[in-house]
Amino acid sequence: MVISEQQSSRQRAYEAFTRHLLAHAVRPGQFVSQRELVELTGLPVGVVRELVSRLEAEGLVMTVPHRGMQIAYVGIDLIRDAFQYRAMIEREAVASFAIAASAEEIADWRRIHEAVLATCERGLGDKDPAVFLAEAQAMDFNFHTTIVDALGNAIISDAYRVNSLKLSLVRQERGRLTMALLPLAMKDHLSIITALEKSDAVGAVEAMARHIMRGRNRSLGIDSESEPR
Repeated sequence: MVISEQQSSRQRAYEAFTRHLLAHAVRPGQFVSQRELVELTGLPVGVVRELVSRLEAEGLVMTVPHRGMQIAYVGIDLIRDAFQYRAMIEREAVASFAIAASAEEIADWRRIHEAVLATCERGLGDKDPAVFLAEAQAMDFNFHTTIVDALGNAIISDAYRVNSLKLSLVRQERGRLTMALLPLAMKDHLSIITALEKSDAVGAVEAMARHIMRGRNRSLGIDSESEPR
């Protein structure tokens, strides 16, 4: 497929915005002007206008008359909606992955997760905690997106990534990964991996659902351990 210069500029603008969003350069609920978006993306006004239209359609920004564009506000509705959408997609995806994934791929994921967990348990040593957490967060994201992408459905993968951006806003405000939470997340993932190793689709779905529910509950300020499972 040949990508036009205009399409390339649009994609660069989108990627620049999401990069700043993930780097916390723009925050949930923050107002940004068109001029600020031009500066953030380094692209012309015309391209930025098209970017705003896409961001509005995806629910990542809202135009407020006389004030500019507001980054999506993190409220209870956004948290519930985003996690419900995530759960619907990932339950289906992990059930498929349990059947289709190779033993070698699953073994690689176990090795990576056990290495992160071992580092948490023995201590970071000279490692920078912020760098270690950022790497762990990237690995966490790759684990989930690998499972979703294995469905081979571009529409689902694209929509899942938009929803992941909304969840990144939620994490900025209410559920940021910490050194205390990281081992819990790794153990949740290892429970999923154990089911995958057995090609146990039902077990993988149940483990994934528990993992996502815990994330949702933390974001809502609910004690997950007190809830029935």
